Amino acid sequence: MDDIPKLKQRFVRHSPSTGAGSPDVWGIYEPDTGSIQYVCADPATREAVLIDVVWNFDPVGFKTSTVSMDQVLDLVRDNGLTVARVLDTHPHADHVMASTLLKARTGAPNAIGEKVRDIAVLWRDIYNTPGAFDPDADFDELFADGDSFAVGDLTVRVMLSPGHTLGSVTYVCGDAAFVHDTLMQPDSGTARADFPGGSADDLWNSIQAILALPDTTRLFVGHDYGATGRDAPAWEATVAAHKADNIHVRDGTAKADYIKVRQDRDATLALPHRMLAALQINLRAGQLPPAEDDGMQYLKIPVDRF
Repeated sequence: MDDIPKLKQRFVRHSPSTGAGSPDVWGIYEPDTGSIQYVCADPATREAVLIDVVWNFDPVGFKTSTVSMDQVLDLVRDNGLTVARVLDTHPHADHVMASTLLKARTGAPNAIGEKVRDIAVLWRDIYNTPGAFDPDADFDELFADGDSFAVGDLTVRVMLSPGHTLGSVTYVCGDAAFVHDTLMQPDSGTARADFPGGSADDLWNSIQAILALPDTTRLFVGHDYGATGRDAPAWEATVAAHKADNIHVRDGTAKADYIKVRQDRDATLALPHRMLAALQINLRAGQLPPAEDDGMQYLKIPVDRF
């Protein structure tokens, strides 16, 4: 493995609890999409939630596998954890979510933010599938801004964090916050905001709310692709580190300047390879469409839409 670039390797990093009220966090790097999957656990009760776990999807052959999900579940087993909830922060454009598969494997309820309903309406029109996508049926819980729930003796608070999508949420558990596709690592800036329903203005506001958390809060981002001078993935930095060093939103950055930088950057970015397949699966909580009369399942891809 030593001769394989670290950005191409699967690996795990543990961020231990810092004391009372603080969770143990494991980040599991998925190299095909640069995604970080998370296990957040109460050290006392060993109860855990899984966040943004990947169902592997090959965008060339449209083949699926559970390699990443299995790695996460192996970690859960090896650390004596019990899964209490399966969480996603938003309907991902770059990977397929393992939500429904994990629910079946663990027996834990699955959840996402309530504004997934609005995202479903938007994408029904894009796919011209007026009867598709019923988040209320496919997810057990749809969280509103400010909702909270227990993980063992810890409390998780839900923050609405739109911008990357109109319905993204952040999960805050003690001194850990899972901030999905808002911030990247400080040397990489912030996430894109040009997908349907996205907004650089909203993303700025969401990031400011995240950076208003205590300076010692550990922020866990959704993706990392490396950066100049760094060829290994990283996914954790404190609020203080982002305020000091984030290349897009460090202290002293003006909102108008950020929006221009973000929009100019987004204009150069191609769609993620999996996006048009992934969203119609993720808006079903990680389920393929119903089988047709030949027993096969099919995805619908708009041509010349983007």
